[in-house]
Amino acid sequence: MNQTITLAAALTALCLTTGSTLAQPVEPMLVTLPKTPPALPGQVMSQIDDTKAKSFVEKLASFGTRHTLSDTTSDVRGIGAARRWIKSQFEEFSKGGGGRLQVSFEEFQQPPVARVPQEATLVNVVAVLPGTMPEAAKRRYYVVGHYDSRNGETLDVTADAPGANDDASGTAVVMEIARVLADKKLDATVVFLATAGEEQGLLGAAYHAAQASGRGESIRGVLSNDIVGDPTGPDDADGKPVATRDRIRVFSEGVPKNAPAEVMARIRTLAAESDSPSRELSRYVYEVGMVQRAPVRAFVVNRPDRFLRGGDHLAFNDNGFPAVRFTTIHEHYDRQHQNVTQKNGKPYGDVPEFVDATYLGNVARLNAATIVHLANAPSSPPNTRILTAKLENDTTLNWDPSPEPDLAGYEVVWRDTTSPIWLNVKDVGKVTEVTLPINKDNVFFGVRAYDKDGYRSPAAFPVDSKK
Repeated sequence: MNQTITLAAALTALCLTTGSTLAQPVEPMLVTLPKTPPALPGQVMSQIDDTKAKSFVEKLASFGTRHTLSDTTSDVRGIGAARRWIKSQFEEFSKGGGGRLQVSFEEFQQPPVARVPQEATLVNVVAVLPGTMPEAAKRRYYVVGHYDSRNGETLDVTADAPGANDDASGTAVVMEIARVLADKKLDATVVFLATAGEEQGLLGAAYHAAQASGRGESIRGVLSNDIVGDPTGPDDADGKPVATRDRIRVFSEGVPKNAPAEVMARIRTLAAESDSPSRELSRYVYEVGMVQRAPVRAFVVNRPDRFLRGGDHLAFNDNGFPAVRFTTIHEHYDRQHQNVTQKNGKPYGDVPEFVDATYLGNVARLNAATIVHLANAPSSPPNTRILTAKLENDTTLNWDPSPEPDLAGYEVVWRDTTSPIWLNVKDVGKVTEVTLPINKDNVFFGVRAYDKDGYRSPAAFPVDSKK
């Protein structure tokens, strides 16, 4: 097992921008990570092809429009041609990977809503890579991008809407990771999902998540990629270019939407507003980027999404699944939901020339490494509890064992209540209860499992218990 470092949090200023006048955030150095990661995530990252990922964006844009209600019969234009091409690519990846990738259309009837005037047939494209460990295969981890697009008019189904960054870029990330992982044997199941109807109200994701919930599927993490290809922003006040090429924002839900009173009461009692499963997933993305020395790392944003915007991860959240959204640090609003044109010599529209192949590939690398870590790590310790039966200065934690046969032990992590990340770690071995000489009133605790290869689960945040 890899040894871990336990240190007080050391703060260092890291430049998050290139040629930007934005304030420079201060980022804590992560001190709870293994010295060396398992080999496979790095191998997968090295197999991501920037040029191929960009070519997927260009091909998707070449269909002219991918509006959810656009043409479904043409072979060269409209959403029908786009989804058939995506499916054909998944099938090619499956052939190259030994046929393990299970590819299908997920078709459903969408009743009229605000942005769908008449009942319509919507189609998601799904590729499933089954897990190979019986004890882990029921766990599912998703990489998601929406393949539909729109221009400046919500219901314009005929004019060009290339949607290169929003969201051919996210779909390209999904496809490139599927290509690379198609021949890999991972413990848990990975699902590659290209959704339709996102621009009409997250319709494809909402349908898929609701169906998965109804089937009782165990979705443990969803990485939704939406607007992940253009690292530049509008020029600053001095006319200087603005870009952030080494970070991607990761948004996550803290408090569940429309949570019942008893859930809200438990969150309030535990002060767990920032320790939801989605927040733990967000921290995990951050940690993986650090340990893998990823060229693009997570810029964690503790809110569900940007103001006035929403993405497919929210549909998974609404169905009770942990999900986060990847989005560029900056956004060009003259390149989102705009008709392709020029105004006063300035280009408008979401076209491929603004998608940076290197940045896109690096976002895919972070996603891919995270998925491999999640899929090969043991389950987070179930039923993790912090004992509150009596007043004491020590802290006792207990949990049920993770079921995977390659489990090697557990680590307790903790942080100051004001810290966004785990700051300290203690390896407690293969036990299911531990008492530490730390006052539980002063810090937040978590427990994570690790296996013989050094993969670590996301931390499980404990609930209060009398036993």
